[in-house]
Amino acid sequence: MDKDLASIQEARDLIKKALVSQKIYEQLDQDKIDETVKYIAQKIYERSEELATLAVNETGFGNVKDKTFKNQFASMTLFNYIRDMKTRGIINIDEEKKIWEIGVPVGVIVGLIPSTNPTSTVIYKTLISLKSGNAIIFSPHPAALLCITRTVDLIRSYLKELSLPEDLVSVLSIPTIEATDALMKDDNISLILATGGKAMVKAAYSSGNPALGVGPGNVPVFIERSANIKQAVSMIISSKTFDNGVICASEQAVVVEDVIREKVIEEFKAQGCYFLNEDKKKLLEKIMVNKNGTLNTKIVGKTPEAIGKMAGLEILQGTKILIGFEDGVGKEYPFSMEKLSPILGFYTEDSWISACEKCIEILKFGGIGHSLSIHSENMDIVREFALKKPVFRILVNTPSTHGAIGASTSLAPSLTLGCGAVGGSSTSDNVTPLHLINVRRIAFGKEPWQEKEIKDYDIDTLKALIKKIIAEISL
Repeated sequence: MDKDLASIQEARDLIKKALVSQKIYEQLDQDKIDETVKYIAQKIYERSEELATLAVNETGFGNVKDKTFKNQFASMTLFNYIRDMKTRGIINIDEEKKIWEIGVPVGVIVGLIPSTNPTSTVIYKTLISLKSGNAIIFSPHPAALLCITRTVDLIRSYLKELSLPEDLVSVLSIPTIEATDALMKDDNISLILATGGKAMVKAAYSSGNPALGVGPGNVPVFIERSANIKQAVSMIISSKTFDNGVICASEQAVVVEDVIREKVIEEFKAQGCYFLNEDKKKLLEKIMVNKNGTLNTKIVGKTPEAIGKMAGLEILQGTKILIGFEDGVGKEYPFSMEKLSPILGFYTEDSWISACEKCIEILKFGGIGHSLSIHSENMDIVREFALKKPVFRILVNTPSTHGAIGASTSLAPSLTLGCGAVGGSSTSDNVTPLHLINVRRIAFGKEPWQEKEIKDYDIDTLKALIKKIIAEISL
């Protein structure tokens, strides 16, 4: 059988098995589901470094230390957040309004997994799917097939240890575009969790099945004059260098006011960053983008030294970030795009107002709806940014990467960050198990309903009666 046909058949087989397994699993009560999620989270947490090593060795993206943290975050940090979340049975009773709410699993979910964050995304999507009573089938990026498959195999073994159907969690062993398309378009699929390239996310929304997708994140960070500059720079570096910059919530461009420009530059230099002169910047730009203007994936998740070597530049070992001065935004200005590597664009504006506009311009170039970071002690300016920015996560005085995913803020721990309608997403939230259930509502009558006798009323009296009934219903 041809590869594409074999992959399509495999997709169909996995759906059939997942449907049977999910019907069994949805009969479990909340306590049993919580025990399942806890057991898998604890067991997979213990394999965090092993899986991180596999991911780095296979994809070449990021580093083992930070990928280990992401696996731990996607397992136990996530579990501790969702452990008391009610998703099954009666999840809420409103005595005053006489409404009961019952959590109902959506069914079988398709999870698209990127090569940049492969094992952590599998762990995260597995746990939120199982917590909500669903089964999930993964479509892996071919460049991360081995580490994704290993993660799924471990999870399946833990399900077997719990005497639960292994096919609650499965993965395509023959990842093709045709198989992924067949998964997403199948009538038995209830929801798609799409994390990946823009084309893949768009395909998920075009499949005919409900989807929760993640748009790109071209995140600007504004350092306002009242900020603690040393602290702000330190946070930006810790965020941008985390896993060599592959998380979409990491900062992509620094915007500063002219009055603090030199102080910020000196602080970046003092903390190990390298500012490129115009000639070196042009050399780097040549290897940052492909001929069609898209990001060159060869630089994704690489160190500054490795990226410099590709460009013919000698970068000192231990350099944290490569920074290029920039004025414009758009395809002809590579430093203004999402770079998924330890590279930053650097913009200077004469006031916070023009800085605000520059941030919006950057966001509109591939990051609208996602996230923005600001370092400031002036809450009036923070408020103005919050009211004007077309994003749904504004991170204040915290590393953007860690803040957006809920590691350094109180946002919901998540590796799927919705960008809202403006960003082409069906949600603006950090996705949790509550996004993977439907809610059945039981509503009791507020008072005995009495049929109104209207046949003997004249037209004015009838109008008054109708108006009164409408008012009662509105209450």
